[in-house]
Amino acid sequence: MHRPSLPATAHFSLPAKLLLGAVTGLLSVTTQAQDNPASESAQGETLSPAAAPAKSGPYLSDWYNQNFTLIGTKDISFGPRPVDDIYLEYEYFGRKGPFELYGYIDIPKILDIGNSHDKGAWDHGSPLFMEHEPRISIDYLAGRSLAVGPFKEWYLAFDWIYDHGSNSANRANTLFSGLGTDIDTHSRVNLSANFYGRYQWENYGASNEYSWDGYRAQLKYIVPLGKFDNGASLTYIGFTNFDFGSDLHKDNPNRTANATVSTNVLLYAFTHLRFTLVGRHFHNGGNWQDGSQLNFGDGDFRGRSDGWGYYAGVGYQF
Repeated sequence: MHRPSLPATAHFSLPAKLLLGAVTGLLSVTTQAQDNPASESAQGETLSPAAAPAKSGPYLSDWYNQNFTLIGTKDISFGPRPVDDIYLEYEYFGRKGPFELYGYIDIPKILDIGNSHDKGAWDHGSPLFMEHEPRISIDYLAGRSLAVGPFKEWYLAFDWIYDHGSNSANRANTLFSGLGTDIDTHSRVNLSANFYGRYQWENYGASNEYSWDGYRAQLKYIVPLGKFDNGASLTYIGFTNFDFGSDLHKDNPNRTANATVSTNVLLYAFTHLRFTLVGRHFHNGGNWQDGSQLNFGDGDFRGRSDGWGYYAGVGYQF
């Protein structure tokens, strides 16, 4: 994902971007937006080969892809205290006309399993965390290709992140909005980019609430690695979010202006069943300064917002 600044008690979910769970094979985007087949999905992904044909295929829709995934996490550092969790995620994506749809809804700590800093649906934490990331093709609306060099299609891009915490101090509501594009690499690498400005409503009580605060540059890269005789496919999915220009550090030395999260995913997928392994590197996760001396009311501790976190998921696409 792709997250705003979080306190120690907030829930941290795997952006379903990590899973891009329904991605299983060859990935391509056409130059002419209005010529995009219905099999294309949000931000360059395509349906798995079996999903692309007509409605008689194995999925409920020939363009709207869905899956449920049970995800376990370790050392996820979107705040100064790394979080471990097991949560349930519903994910969707698809392409229809000018609209690319992508998003997910999480039920945090669904099995009531997590470390001491993790709060979720059953222990007065957040019962709902969600992210919706639509893009609207400018080329399609214009009725013509606006390609310039390697930039082959342009979008109005949005990313809305909402954490329904148990009270305003544990709630976040963030909107990124800006411009997106798909990039022709003349290779197997599928590449897309988005550039956003951030408007922050609630943000766990942070000083940047109800203001425009900073920017995000996002790069996504997807490489199909191969197919196997058993019908499975293996795909590498990566993306990097670079957040910069925040004013959070101006009134709190424990916060930072910049934050970077880089994600690396291996997706091993059959027609319905899929397995995901993720390694994610954080630098100033959630705009927290690594090594800061902090106290959230339960004693002093040293913040950890740099380092690696890990995810593993088992899902079913339908």
